[in-house]
Amino acid sequence: MIELEDVSHSYGGGELLSGISLHLAPASFHFLTGPSGAGKTTFLRLCYGELRPTRGQVRLFGAELDGMDRDEIARTRRRIGVVHQDCQFLDHLPLAENVCLPLVAAGRDVAAEAQNLRELMAWVGLEARSNALPPQLSGGERQRAALARAVIMAPDVILADEPTGNVDWEMSLRLLQLLIELNRMGKAIVIATHDLNLIRAAKAQVAARVLRIKDRQLQLAGADL
Repeated sequence: MIELEDVSHSYGGGELLSGISLHLAPASFHFLTGPSGAGKTTFLRLCYGELRPTRGQVRLFGAELDGMDRDEIARTRRRIGVVHQDCQFLDHLPLAENVCLPLVAAGRDVAAEAQNLRELMAWVGLEARSNALPPQLSGGERQRAALARAVIMAPDVILADEPTGNVDWEMSLRLLQLLIELNRMGKAIVIATHDLNLIRAAKAQVAARVLRIKDRQLQLAGADL
């Protein structure tokens, strides 16, 4: 689905990631760990084509990123749901309309998706908050809304950047459970996180691989986690 082959990426002449290779298979579950500034967000941005590698090759669903134009990348990204760390919303739009924005961007008939939207909002526990404005939401509600927005296009892959970084443990487990449910539906999941307890909780339920970025390299973490 997503393949990185000997990928490196540099910022301002300094190499942040070096020689990274990974095959993200359907229904796989990965955690991505590493210290702040190690390159976790950069790695995720490479995975959905927002960044191009300085060296190496990225393939998205069999197509080489280097050979894709802007429109092809945009179409391919519809198959990849991204939960950003900062959860940006349009504050003047009700929550349900914020969740629907990917449909609008793709030129889909939002009215025809009304039932799917209701089911999705209920799935993340936000049906009663559909008309709330983003400033009225708690941190946990914002994170669940971000997840709903990421999956409304029924993507094959979900990439989540520190999705539990600003919520309490109970909400962290709730968000984790939603991601595990998506994985059981056949979605590939990658979660960047500092939270080792979250990883332990997940490994009790799914066969998750733990990857660590260290010294610019991507490593398979050991049993110490």
